[in-house]
Amino acid sequence: MDHSAHPHHRGKLDESTKTIEMNNPTCGDVIELELIVEEGIIKDIAFTGSGCSISTASASMMTDAVIGKPVSEAEHLAVIFAQMVQGNEIPAADEDALGDAAMLSGVAKFPARIKCSTLAWKALGKALTDEQGKAREGQLHKD
Repeated sequence: MDHSAHPHHRGKLDESTKTIEMNNPTCGDVIELELIVEEGIIKDIAFTGSGCSISTASASMMTDAVIGKPVSEAEHLAVIFAQMVQGNEIPAADEDALGDAAMLSGVAKFPARIKCSTLAWKALGKALTDEQGKAREGQLHKD
């Protein structure tokens, strides 16, 4: 609840090396994610947008989990988070690496909320793999 009421890293960065805007057409959640990636490390991250409490909390937890991490580790965390909220078992070490985000494992019991919880993580994955630094504006969250 605290991550929803007082999200960490909410706001805009003065400059960013990667940005993406995504939405979940099912419920109307929208996120714009900005990152500063230098020498393969996520130096800073911020998000804006509007969404339900699960979407906002997940974005807050995701930013805490990946800031200061190598891109490869952040990409791995995005994959394991998606697996976890779909009800798949993940290794204890991966659960620890997710930090507070591991608390969202219960979302698996509510299939309609899985997309809410994964929106920020999908945005992160797409932003990190986009070679141009700017993923397509208005990209829909269909995965």
